[in-house]
Amino acid sequence: MTKELLEDLVQRGLKYEEGLLIVIDGSKALRSAVGAVFGNKAVVQRCQVHKKRNVLDHLPNSEQKAVARELRQAYLEPDYETAKKHLERLAGRLEQNYPGAARSLREGMEETLTVHRLGLPGALRVSLATTNPIKSPFSTFSAQAKRVKKWGSGRQVDRWVAVAFLTAEKGFRRIRGYLLMAVLQDALRKQVGQGNPGREESIQTA
Repeated sequence: MTKELLEDLVQRGLKYEEGLLIVIDGSKALRSAVGAVFGNKAVVQRCQVHKKRNVLDHLPNSEQKAVARELRQAYLEPDYETAKKHLERLAGRLEQNYPGAARSLREGMEETLTVHRLGLPGALRVSLATTNPIKSPFSTFSAQAKRVKKWGSGRQVDRWVAVAFLTAEKGFRRIRGYLLMAVLQDALRKQVGQGNPGREESIQTA
């Protein structure tokens, strides 16, 4: 179903020849579908919020605050190499006492740093490092949909979904750093033009 959804977007005119930055959570099915539909034109950013949550789930409460702080500091680093070394050091420290947390951190690590590798500036990098921008319309949809008692036919379901998202659209705001989108476009063109560093590794571990 996920692959069909992405294919439908392409059929309806989604252009991706010059590269797409696709921000996703840790869903293996979604990651596989993205690769199948967009190939090496897809530059994937794994949501840093989801990654942090997954890592912390492997830790006792007594350790979560300190590790969350280290993760936040690493992800706020503007330089890719510095951020990656910070995460690798943290994974190494977690290895002995909390191997599950270390494995979780290392899994897909490269794709959690895609916005760093692309060299995106501060505000834009932070905005595109997580799936948070899509949470607001989802929340609006949930608020609208919970009032529906009888969904009716499949076509009626489509209409309810459309109305809910049109309502959500009224509250849309530009993402922080939107004036720097040209930097992202240039970075994506360079990335897909020279292959996709880290992609094979990330697919194997996703």
